[in-house]
Amino acid sequence: MIKSMTGYGKSETTWQEKKIIVEMKSVNHRFLELSLRLPSVLFSAEAEFKKKISERCRRGRIETSIRLEEKNKSSSKVNFNSEAARGYIDALSRIKNEFNLSGEISLEILASFRDVFSVPDESQLSREFIDAINVGLAEALTMMINMRKAEGAVMCEDMRARLLAIEGIVAEIKTRAPQVVVEYQKRLTERVRELTGGFQLDENRMVQEVAIMAERSDITEEVVRLQSHMKQFAALLGSEEAEGRKIDFLLQEMNREINTIGSKSGDVNIARQVIEVKSEMGKLREQAQNIE
Repeated sequence: MIKSMTGYGKSETTWQEKKIIVEMKSVNHRFLELSLRLPSVLFSAEAEFKKKISERCRRGRIETSIRLEEKNKSSSKVNFNSEAARGYIDALSRIKNEFNLSGEISLEILASFRDVFSVPDESQLSREFIDAINVGLAEALTMMINMRKAEGAVMCEDMRARLLAIEGIVAEIKTRAPQVVVEYQKRLTERVRELTGGFQLDENRMVQEVAIMAERSDITEEVVRLQSHMKQFAALLGSEEAEGRKIDFLLQEMNREINTIGSKSGDVNIARQVIEVKSEMGKLREQAQNIE
């Protein structure tokens, strides 16, 4: 099944008094590149989150953002250490009196001491908290993958249509190739007669010349290989193991064969058909760049 590398997913879950917001964006990339934006409290779990993503995605640049918000902002807790504050006030008062210093002991001064006000220490993450985040991550990841699948299905239909068009053109080339030799023989015979003024032609020599031309311009092997690649391409589009790298490789091989056909055949009609095939293959290659 073809999947695009472009997708988006978002989820919101809750754990205790926290809202967990996970947002994921994916674009095309040659390999799998993961970028995570996390609050500092989750830094230690980054490797686990990346592993969850890499288990379900093989290619693409995936940007993931995980945010934590308090459900009830008024319930946000800040610890106040009254003992530390009292100790600082006593110490500052003694210093002020002993050295006859002026100035008031203000709230601003107390706030500058880190142990007076502090937020709850969450450096030790609980397993339940990480599991709750993983639930949200899985939900956003599923949404993104479903979008990639939906876009991949549209791409697949377009690629099938273009592949059918190429198959039809290649069939015309295959039918045209033998006729090219016949027309060459006819032109050669007429030209020689014009140059010799109607003298008797050496039939053996004529046959030899035509045989040399036919051998040089024979595209049978290239057409057979090209058709084989197209069959593999069609099979890959319908398989569960469809991969952008394999499709890209097949397109390279198809391009090599059609270039050889164009260079070996001196026929104007075949040259025109080769251009049409290369045009369709260029569009296939553009699609393949965004396949996972």
